[in-house]
Amino acid sequence: MASPLVPCLRYRDARAAIDWLVNVLGFAVQVQFPGEDNRIEHAQLTLGEGMIMVSSISDTPFGRFMRQPDEIDGRETQAPYVMVPDADAVYAQAKASGSRILIEIKDESYGGRGFSCADPEGHIWSVGTYDPWAPPSVES
Repeated sequence: MASPLVPCLRYRDARAAIDWLVNVLGFAVQVQFPGEDNRIEHAQLTLGEGMIMVSSISDTPFGRFMRQPDEIDGRETQAPYVMVPDADAVYAQAKASGSRILIEIKDESYGGRGFSCADPEGHIWSVGTYDPWAPPSVES
């Protein structure tokens, strides 16, 4: 079964954000609905069994509750975690794309290897090999 949790992100330039998500993090565009003035009304991107939804910023009742990272001093209140088989390869791709690396790649004390970066509009993405779905290892 696909994950029932689907994060939604908004961007000023949703088309550029989708390109970054596809080319840097490995998402695939499942569906995309364009709007007027080169906007993206709604897009669904998949990665394995996971999905995110992306849209252009809009002045709607829902949109009025949201702010972009640059409007709140570069902060975020949440950050998606992308589980990958090879964090070093994704890290290299992120660096090559010019992405801002927030936390350098490292081995984590709880297992796995990962890093954090910002997408072109400042949303924070954590990427790593740690699998939170795997049964926890029992330590003696």
